[in-house]
Amino acid sequence: MILTIAIREFKALFLSPVAWSLLAVLQFILAYLFLKQVETFMVLQPKLAAIPNSPGLTDIVVPPLFGNAAIILLLAVPLLTMRLIAEERRNKTLPLLLSAPLTNAEIILGKFLGCLGLLVIVIGLVTAMPLSLLLGGELDFGKLSANVLALLMLVSALTATGLYLSCITQHPVVAGIGSFGLSLVLWLLDTGSQMRDHRNEWLEYLSLLRHFQNLQSGLINSVDVVYFLVFISIFILLSIRSLDKLRWQK
Repeated sequence: MILTIAIREFKALFLSPVAWSLLAVLQFILAYLFLKQVETFMVLQPKLAAIPNSPGLTDIVVPPLFGNAAIILLLAVPLLTMRLIAEERRNKTLPLLLSAPLTNAEIILGKFLGCLGLLVIVIGLVTAMPLSLLLGGELDFGKLSANVLALLMLVSALTATGLYLSCITQHPVVAGIGSFGLSLVLWLLDTGSQMRDHRNEWLEYLSLLRHFQNLQSGLINSVDVVYFLVFISIFILLSIRSLDKLRWQK
C-alpha cells in the first residue's frame, strides 16, 4: 500500500504545473552554473598543469555544482512538500484518506516516497551534467558518488521536514514558509560560531550544512550518514504522530 500511495502522489505532482516548472527552472539555473564552472576549469587548466597534485576536473566542477543544487533545493523542496497533507485538509479530502484501510505509517511513508521520487529525478538530471564531461575528460567517480549521496541525504531530510510541517497546519503556504524557515535554521546553525572562531560541537552536529559538506568532500563517514537517517526518522515519526491526532479528531 505504501508503494500505491507513493505512485499516486508522484503522478499527482506531474499533473500540476509545479513539478514541470520546478524541473525546468532548476535545469536552466544549474546548467548555467555548470557551464560557468567548466569555463573556470578551462581558464585555470594551463596553470593547474604546472602544479603538482592540483585540483582536477571533478574538484572544480562537481562540488560547486552540487553545493549550488543544495542551496536551490533548500528553497524548492518546501514548494513540493507544503501540499502533501495540508492541501488534503484544506480540500476536506483528508477524512476520506483516513477512512481507507491504511495505517498512518503507510500514508506518511507513501507521501514521503512519492515526493522524494520527483527529487530523485532532479538529482539524476544534476548528475547527468558532470557525466557529460566523460566525452572529453575524466572524472573521479568516488567523489561524484559522494556528492550524489550527500544531495540525496539532504533532500530526504528536507522532504521529511516539509512533510511534518504540512501535517501540523491546513494552510499549504504556512507549511511551505515554516518548512523553509526551519530548514534554513538547521542549515546555518553553526555559522555564528564559525564567524566568532569558536567551535560549538552541538551546533556543528545539528547543522545540516556541516554533515552535507562532510559527505560532499568524498569522505563518507558513518556519523554523517547516521545523522541524516536519524533526522529523517524523527520527522517521519513526528508526522505519523501528527496524523494520528488528526485521525482521532475526525
